[in-house]
Amino acid sequence: MEASQYGKVAVLMGGISNERDISLESGIAVLDALRRKKIVAERFDPKIDDLEQLKKFDRAFICLHGKDGEDGKIQNFLEKINIPYTGSGIDSSSVGMDKFRCKTVWKKKNIITPDFLQVKNISDFKIASKICKLPFFIKPANSGSSIGIAKVNNHQEFANAFNEASKIDKIVIVESLIEGKEYTLPIIHNKTYPIIEIRSKTDFYDYEAKYLRDDTEFICPAKLSEKLVKNINQECKKAFDSIGCEGCGRVDFIIDENEKIFIIEVNTVPGMTNHSLVPMSAKYSGISFDDLVIMILETSNA
Repeated sequence: MEASQYGKVAVLMGGISNERDISLESGIAVLDALRRKKIVAERFDPKIDDLEQLKKFDRAFICLHGKDGEDGKIQNFLEKINIPYTGSGIDSSSVGMDKFRCKTVWKKKNIITPDFLQVKNISDFKIASKICKLPFFIKPANSGSSIGIAKVNNHQEFANAFNEASKIDKIVIVESLIEGKEYTLPIIHNKTYPIIEIRSKTDFYDYEAKYLRDDTEFICPAKLSEKLVKNINQECKKAFDSIGCEGCGRVDFIIDENEKIFIIEVNTVPGMTNHSLVPMSAKYSGISFDDLVIMILETSNA
């Protein structure tokens, strides 16, 4: 498409979630890329700007991470005013954002994910320990960027972590710890891209390792056998498709010592910062950041 055919593009960034700062960073990078491609684009922050003003645009590039951005709410509003937008639709965004609902779907569809359960109060420590075995992770179901996630070794840590996770979301889950290596796989336009291995110096790939530290290592493409790569592509695509995701996304997973693949979560609005993994994978494939932005913009259905 010619630049003029995209019309006026709103780059949605910021918002009200606890991932606001990362969203702004993603959004500004995307906005700059669109403008370098001669596309008419403007910054739009739902925390500051009136959503009704979106009616003046021809399409939306969603860089909102977390609450109201990845959970189907902004997608629902955009559909009501008939504005095409990037990424997954209302229902798949909602399920993808909610780790409990997402993992429940995967379990029903025989997609391998670590054992999990919802915990509703501190007294659930005993059943959590029985099902997920110590140490395990505790997470707010609806949060990204590893915000609110903690590794739990005992009852006191569980109590502290539960209280913190509860401040972020009313649904809190416990998830088994899988010993293995961490990876991610981008999917754009129904196509899988090079797998990235993530080697963090922290206890796990937490917020600090993602955005603040410079010693996190990323190996792209990951050093894996051709057979294993084929299996990963199939399993990640299956997980992505099972909740109806489309456009652009990223699937995070762990591989244990027996080469068993455990799907951890799906990101329906992946980060587009200088620390972000989708641009890294695309770059290895010979796709520049600016061209990647255009590819994602094209996932908006006019």
